[in-house]
Amino acid sequence: MELIRTMTVENEFGLHARAAAQIVKAAEKARGAVFIEKDGQCADASSILDILTLNCPMGSTITVRVDTTEDKDILESIERLIKLGES
Repeated sequence: MELIRTMTVENEFGLHARAAAQIVKAAEKARGAVFIEKDGQCADASSILDILTLNCPMGSTITVRVDTTEDKDILESIERLIKLGES
């Protein structure tokens, strides 16, 4: 069963390269696939290029999805990265 969370990008620089790299590190630890979606576009969260292609400035609403409940900790880790606005 997949888990899905919708959140807002709070970093003033949006979802920039450094933040995307931290998300990739978290996603690479997942047992299943991790995806980020924005405006109907879906990105593999283990690919920095996919994430940056979404173009997520501050205030963007994104959805993070993990394919298995075993990756709940990964989902929460990514949510913290996005909500805390790490730069």
